[in-house]
Amino acid sequence: MHKRLSILGSTGSIGTQALDVARLNGFTVRALTANSRIDVLEEQIREFQPALAAVVEERAAADLRVRVADTGTKILSGMDGVIECARCEGVDTVLNAIVGMAGLLPTLAAIEAGREIALANKETLVAGGRLVMEAARAKGVRILPVDSEHSAIFQCLQGAPAGQRDALKRIILTASGGPFFGWTKEQLRDVTVEQALRHPNWSMGAKITIDSATMMNKGLELIEAVWLFSMPPERVDIVVHRESVVHSLIEFADNSVLAQLGVPDMRIPIQYALTYPARHPSPVGQLSLAQFGTLHFAAPDEEAFPLIGVCRRAISRGGVFPAAANAANEEANRLFREGKLRFLEIGELVEAAMEQAPDRPVYTLADIREAGERARDFVRQNVMG
Repeated sequence: MHKRLSILGSTGSIGTQALDVARLNGFTVRALTANSRIDVLEEQIREFQPALAAVVEERAAADLRVRVADTGTKILSGMDGVIECARCEGVDTVLNAIVGMAGLLPTLAAIEAGREIALANKETLVAGGRLVMEAARAKGVRILPVDSEHSAIFQCLQGAPAGQRDALKRIILTASGGPFFGWTKEQLRDVTVEQALRHPNWSMGAKITIDSATMMNKGLELIEAVWLFSMPPERVDIVVHRESVVHSLIEFADNSVLAQLGVPDMRIPIQYALTYPARHPSPVGQLSLAQFGTLHFAAPDEEAFPLIGVCRRAISRGGVFPAAANAANEEANRLFREGKLRFLEIGELVEAAMEQAPDRPVYTLADIREAGERARDFVRQNVMG
C-alpha cells in the first residue's frame, strides 16, 4: 500500500511522529503545514519534497519562501494556504494534527475535496461535530481516528460485526490522570505551569499537556467519541489508568468488555489510521505485560477536575455549547501558560463561558465562530477584571 499524504501541523508532536511513520513505510508526502516553526518545516521540505507547504504566519512564510527557493515546493501562507494544502491534488489521506479549533475549516475543506481524514485534531468534532459528520456522510469520506483512545475504540469495534452494533452498551475512555492524579482541589490551587507541563507518560505539545493536567483533554475526547461512534454522552464513561497501556474499552449488552492495549506511543495509532485496514510492522517496541506487572484503574475525581463534567453537560445540551467550552478553554489554557491565570481558574472560566453560550441547536459555521469569539472574550474580560 502506497499512501500520498497531506500533513497539517507537521512540526508538532503528532505531525513529526506521522512523518516518522511516512518515512518507515515509504509514503509520499504531498503537502505540509505549520504555524510558525519554519526551521523544522524547512528540514521536512528538504527531506520529503512536497508539492505544497503552508505557514500560517505571513512573515514566517515569506522567510521560508526565500530559504527553500532552490526546491520545487510552493510556499503558501495564512489559513487559505493551509486549506489549499488540505485540498492538495493527488493526496489520498489528510492527517489533521493542527492544534485547536483552527483545524475545523481545513477538515471541512479536505472532506469537500473527497480526501480521507486521519483526525488528530479533536477540536474539529468538538466545535463542529454535526457539520463535519454530515459533510463526511454526504461525500462518502472516511474519518479515521488518530487519538490513541478513539483508535482503540475503533479497533475494538471491529470485534463487533455490523449487525451487533446495537448490542454496544458503553464506551470506556481511559485517562492517564495527568501529573496531578490524586491531588485535592486545595493542592491544585498553587500549581505552576512547569508542574502542569510534566506529563507522566506522553510527549505532547504544551497546549494538550495542560489540557491533560486539567483533564479537559478527556472531556474533549468524550465529545469526540459521541460524534465518531454515534453514542449518547451518558454511555461514554471515563476511567483513570495510570500506565496508559489499555488505551480504551467497549462494553456490550452481555457485559463482555473488549480492550485495546499497546505501549504508550502515538506512532501506533497514527500508522493504523494511515494504513487501515492493513496492519504494517510496528514502528515501536512490543508490549510486555510482564514488564508492567500490575495495571491500575480508578474513577476520575470530578470535584478536583470539573472540566470532564463541563464537557459532558456541553455535549448533552448540544448546539454551540461544546464550541464555546472549547474556545474558552483554548483562551484560558493560553493565559495560564503565560502566567496570567491560576490553574483552578481554567475550569471556573470555561464553565462560566460555556453557560453563557446561546442555545442554538441547529448551527452554522458562522454560529460556531460567534460562540467561540464570545467565549474567548468572556475569558479575557474576566481575567482582566
